[in-house]
Amino acid sequence: MVVALMMLVASSASAQDQDRASFVPDVVKQVILDPTTYAPAILAWKATRLDWQSSQILFHHGSVEHNPRFTISGRRDDTAIGYAAGNRQILTDAIANLQLSVVNNVSARVVERLLMPRYPNHRKLLRTIGWIERNAIASYWSYRLSAGHLRQWQENERRGYQLLHDSRTLGY
Repeated sequence: MVVALMMLVASSASAQDQDRASFVPDVVKQVILDPTTYAPAILAWKATRLDWQSSQILFHHGSVEHNPRFTISGRRDDTAIGYAAGNRQILTDAIANLQLSVVNNVSARVVERLLMPRYPNHRKLLRTIGWIERNAIASYWSYRLSAGHLRQWQENERRGYQLLHDSRTLGY
């Protein structure tokens, strides 16, 4: 009975310590479960893959790569790197984008958690502002990282279709 009473007293006295100890796991859990952590990296990865895959037929017909990060020499309008090397570059970019999203979401969640005790009557407002910030950043980065690749993909599809149509017309 004494042991049970001691544990009861110890657990109520250490409630603040448990709150501090749960800070990091709660932030990690919130970041992992937040779709804004992954959306920019996934959208940029997919858009870049569409661009890269649609460029391959053009490369086989003599086109050059405009993006210096995907050329052998590292200069614009040069010979493209190999297909597998391009896929590795795209994956590397996606991981870097994911890291940026994680840093943004962790910092936003930490600030939110630090402000909650200071403004306990405005918890909902703080959560809403955090949600808006994370979504705004994710939307901005998703657009910024994928829009150019999506436009290039559409242009590649148009040029590839034209190339295919011209080769059929010429009897190749």
